Amino acid sequence: MYITGGADGIGSAAVEHFVRQGSQVTFADINEQKAAQTIARCANNDPDHVPVFHHVDLCDIESLRSSVTRARAEMGSVTVLVNNAANDDRHDWQDVTPQYWDDRLNTNLRHYFFAIQSAAPAMIEARHGSIINIGSSSYMRKEDMFPGYAIAKSGIEGITRTFAKTFGPYGVRVNTVLPGWVATERQLEKWWSPEGEAGTLASQAIKRRIYADEFVQMVLFLAADDSAACTAQEFLVDGGRL
Repeated sequence: MYITGGADGIGSAAVEHFVRQGSQVTFADINEQKAAQTIARCANNDPDHVPVFHHVDLCDIESLRSSVTRARAEMGSVTVLVNNAANDDRHDWQDVTPQYWDDRLNTNLRHYFFAIQSAAPAMIEARHGSIINIGSSSYMRKEDMFPGYAIAKSGIEGITRTFAKTFGPYGVRVNTVLPGWVATERQLEKWWSPEGEAGTLASQAIKRRIYADEFVQMVLFLAADDSAACTAQEFLVDGGRL
């Protein structure tokens, strides 16, 4: 399997949980330091099952394509793709330049399409596969602190539904998993405040934090044959916030 943005946060949790189940995992990220920490945690848990890391700037599509091709050669095939990498830096709509707009779409949407374009042929050939796109519930909640991010993330559902129809006849499923506020290290360091957390918990049905280990259980389900009848769907893991 191939996971983008697997060095930290939700992506790192996905890498660790898949490795624990004995999966062959290749993950791509630009953050080498965080990637090394993820690999170390996996090795400490089971030295016989260690993920492979590819240093990739996912905005560089040729580098992404080369990484997927290499992963297919190293693992024999890639039948699970988790499109996860994103960046939710806050910004005001009045400050967005054309260059920043392009950066937000390149960082949060474009590479999803090209990762699928690179990985799907092997799945079609195997007539089996699962593509899991990590979205965001932010646009559904009409959150306006990062319009470039939220608008890009809304496009992921279009990718999911379009490719679900395209690949369905070949036994390849495509789904979106949307997090609410997941308490990752980055979120707690950059965006947490007592007031913000209180507001989040007030709007959730479950009155506690949601953690990455919990969120990725839905990703594990969609990667497995247990979800063989699920495609073209959005799955919310947000504590009942929507």
